[in-house]
Amino acid sequence: MGKVIIIGGGIIGLSSAYYLHKSGWEVTVLDKGELTDNCSFGNAGMIVPSHFVPLAAPGMVEKGLRWMFNSKSPFYVKPSLNPALISWGLKFLKSANQRHLDNSAQPLIDISLLSKHLYQELAVALGNFGLQENGILMLFKTGHTGEEELAMSKEARKLGLDVVDLSPEECRALQPDLELDVMGAVHYRCDAHLSPNVLLPMLTRYLEGQGVQIKRNHEVTHISKTGGRISSLTAGGKEHTADRYVLAGGSWSPGIAKQAGLNIPLMPGKGYSFMVDDVQKNMHIAALLCEAKVAVTPMGEQIRFGGTMEIDQINSRINRNRVKGIVESIPRYFPGIQPALPADKDIWFGFRPCSPDGLPYIGSSTKLGNLVIATGHGMMGLSLGPATGKLVQEVLDEEPNSINITPFSVNRYL
Repeated sequence: MGKVIIIGGGIIGLSSAYYLHKSGWEVTVLDKGELTDNCSFGNAGMIVPSHFVPLAAPGMVEKGLRWMFNSKSPFYVKPSLNPALISWGLKFLKSANQRHLDNSAQPLIDISLLSKHLYQELAVALGNFGLQENGILMLFKTGHTGEEELAMSKEARKLGLDVVDLSPEECRALQPDLELDVMGAVHYRCDAHLSPNVLLPMLTRYLEGQGVQIKRNHEVTHISKTGGRISSLTAGGKEHTADRYVLAGGSWSPGIAKQAGLNIPLMPGKGYSFMVDDVQKNMHIAALLCEAKVAVTPMGEQIRFGGTMEIDQINSRINRNRVKGIVESIPRYFPGIQPALPADKDIWFGFRPCSPDGLPYIGSSTKLGNLVIATGHGMMGLSLGPATGKLVQEVLDEEPNSINITPFSVNRYL
């Protein structure tokens, strides 16, 4: 063992810290902020073995082109001459095919199921962070989308997932106090959900209680290399050294990697969420509104609504039209829930780190011998956090991996 520095205090960095500490490493986490508003906090809180189709999938290019001219659309790529976006886009185009989908399904299911199992263990070790294992409903309103979802559920069953197709009546029977206007649903009973705004502070407190050093407001500003290894880095105005380093900086990872002379193809995917009071407690099962691409998650006394994927550079703008698109979609599925457009102060936004092929980067860098990279999880960072942390620990300890991580190679674009 030895000393390890983890760059990034989101769910990936904290999960890596958890398993590395358990394994005997002396762990320090460096984060650029206060750990109170990273991408994991506003996440929909879903654990999703159902998500075995990567972002780069057949049909996404055509959908993206259609949606590009609609400011309320679920997926939007902001046109730009940014070389990083152009390079990312070309790689995305190359990956958006059936062969890539077929090769990605099993690896994504494997890492998701591993993460779900580890979340069950974490709930025992940490306490109650709202883990609910009653699945997720894919709600659809149109025949075309229904055909797509039912075909997908058939594939999911072939891959061994616990999935059942539901009629509108069966949907209502699951949540009889909830008014629904849908044509049907697919119930991914293999899925689960939790409250990220409870989990993250709980995990942070646990780690600090165990002696893990978490240094807030420590943005990495310089990385020194010697002989194909990282020798030190500068953060918070101070030099830090370790035996091994883990890059888990989310959407900020490419900028950090560049300081070490590495190129990680990654673009930020901006998403929005907001909370609505559920005073009657009539929603119990998380859902995805398929046509609208909106996630709906009951969390304690509230419901979180979230969605949109806006590929752009990191920025602090709130595009109210995109939030309006989420708001307007809700009563189409739940006529009894008609939220007002929230004020800016009540809108959360964050940046999901999107790789061009929709698969995360997990593993050792071939260019820097003491660096492990763990980023690029897109919309599934919260879902895949524990599994990624466990895999990082196995890589550093040179143990057999719990699953095959070859598809997640950090060197696949070198």
